[in-house]
Amino acid sequence: MYGAAGIVENGLVPSLVHKLKTELDEIQELILDTLASCLLIDAFSALMAGAVPILKDRLTHESVAIRSKAARVLLVISVPLEGKNTVWSEEVIPVLVKLLEDSHPEVCANAAGALTNATITTQGKYAALGADAIPPLLKLVNSETSKVRLNAIKALTTLAEAPEGRKTLLNHVGLFQKQLNDPSEAVIRAAKIAIRVIEWKP
Repeated sequence: MYGAAGIVENGLVPSLVHKLKTELDEIQELILDTLASCLLIDAFSALMAGAVPILKDRLTHESVAIRSKAARVLLVISVPLEGKNTVWSEEVIPVLVKLLEDSHPEVCANAAGALTNATITTQGKYAALGADAIPPLLKLVNSETSKVRLNAIKALTTLAEAPEGRKTLLNHVGLFQKQLNDPSEAVIRAAKIAIRVIEWKP
């Protein structure tokens, strides 16, 4: 983390963001890993440097590693409200929804994680609902990979906070109840929260 702090303090994040457009795939992977650490410290310099549209472009890259790592950076960049708003305004959410059907679990997990953060805002929720995010997320709840299950349940929980999302998910409470026997404690906790949110009555 010290290395990441040094990069942030020396104002090198914008330069890294722009190198994503020109570097070879192997170097892009290293840059994305570095950005994921740097953005935990400061996401704003990357946002100001126009990182979101560049990352969006990487979500459709032929390399599994680049797709996965770009989704991971978007997960981190959408922690602050400015990041959530930019991910929404740059129309990244529909691309993340498409990635939920990727054949590689790590890509799906990071896409679901990025959606969880991006759909905390009302506009983010409705962008995801409009992109039909619920069906692929429901499929991922049965994934063999615990990180995929966990992030899918968390994303569905944020969508259940919208009345339209809750109405759809009320038909799938049984799916979440099955996860109460999951081998992962984190998945069990997430499933309990999901059930509570879905069954909440105003």
